[in-house]
Order: sequence, then structure tokens, then C-alpha cells
Amino acid sequence: MKTSSPSTIVTANDVTKVYQRGSEPGRLARVLGRSEPPTVSAVDSASLDISNEEIVGLAGPSGSGKSTLLHILAGLERPTEGSVLFQETDLATLSKRNRTRHRLKHIGIIFQQFHLLDSLSARANVALPLVELGIGKQQRRRQATELLERVGLGDRITHRPGELSGGEQQRVAIARALITDPDLVVADEPTGELDTDTGRTILQAFKEVAENRAVVLASHDHETLEICDRLIQLRDGTVTNRLKQESSSDEDS
Repeated sequence: MKTSSPSTIVTANDVTKVYQRGSEPGRLARVLGRSEPPTVSAVDSASLDISNEEIVGLAGPSGSGKSTLLHILAGLERPTEGSVLFQETDLATLSKRNRTRHRLKHIGIIFQQFHLLDSLSARANVALPLVELGIGKQQRRRQATELLERVGLGDRITHRPGELSGGEQQRVAIARALITDPDLVVADEPTGELDTDTGRTILQAFKEVAENRAVVLASHDHETLEICDRLIQLRDGTVTNRLKQESSSDEDS
């Protein structure tokens, strides 16, 4: 088993994630001779290290396991087999409550679905993680305002999600992921809802973010993957290739 070096943020050792597809009604299951529901391996024996100050891209077709692997690295899901070390801490040893606290303090997560609260302003949505950490209102407002300005939404801080375009909601989600100054940022299709110019602005922000933390991006978009220092190609949950940035434009994502 590999062990993390001092510069390594997170290490996945032979992680596998198996899901049950669902069970048939009792009579049908007996007819089919099945005692257990069928399973599918979303990730199969994947190993990788993510180091500080690098951007790693996960590439592959839909259903290749990119999102599941992101969730495992972020501690959102436990692997069925294998282990995940985050700065020498085995995430499997943490209680559910401590895993939640760990994610809050150390991980910034940008989902494909934005998961914004419709009743709150953009600034309040961005500041939510700081509420959980017990940060005072004035500091929360200041930090959230600064991040919204950084992603080009300084004039939309009081708008609610329903008053924002899809691209603007995406930028709110990105700002929220950065609000706790996390050690690791994971993003699932981070430019999927953005126009070309806005997408390039966000990609530049990710480059700046990676100057003092690790970033993992899962994407089909070639321009997004081109900012990565390394590419990890997945197919059917298995790592099939690892490429340096200079070769990324040739990879079929």
C-alpha cells in the first residue's frame, strides 16, 4: 500500500465502489433464482495521489466513474474496498459527524447540480459553510462579498438563485466551495453551465486557487482539461491512462 508524502493532500489506495442496482419483487426474484440484487462497480481498484498546488483532471465518458471517484476523494462516500488517506488520516476511521466536520473544514465541493437555497441571497448561500463553523456575521458577509466579486458577481450579491442565470448560479457555487479556504477543491463539470468567456474566467480562477491547494476536476470539456497538470483517464470505473498536461489535448475525454 502506498503512503502519503508530506506534499500529498489525498491518497486513494485500490478503492472500489460497488452499488446495488435494486432488487426485484420477491416472486420475480425467486423465479429468476436470485437471492441478492445485482451489483455494478462504479469504481474498480483505482489508486492515485493528489498533491498540493496541482490540478488533476478526471477524464472519461459518461458512466466511467468520474463523479463517484470525486465523491470518494472528498469523503462524501466510503469505498466498498480500499482506503482514502487525507493528510495521513484514514477517512474510514472517522465517525459520520467527524467526516462531516472534515469536509466542512478541508474540502470545497462544486457539484453538477448547484444545491443553492432558493430563499437565500447569493451572498448568504456563499457564507453558509462559515455559519456552520461559527464565524461571525460581519466576517461572513465580508468574505462572501470578496469571493463573489472575484468570480464576477459583485453586482449580484443580494440576488436569489431564481434571479440568476445558470452560469451565475454556477459561479455562486464555486465561490461557496472556496469560502473556507479548503485544502482540496473537487469540481464536477465546473464550466458546464457557463458561456465560453465566463468559463475561461472561472478556469483562470482555478489556476489561481491551485497555487496553494489541490484541485481535482472531472469534465468532458477539452478546454477545462487543458488547464490540468495531470490527466487521469477512466473507463468503466478503471484507471486506463495517466497523462501530463502537454498530452491532454490528444486525450479522448
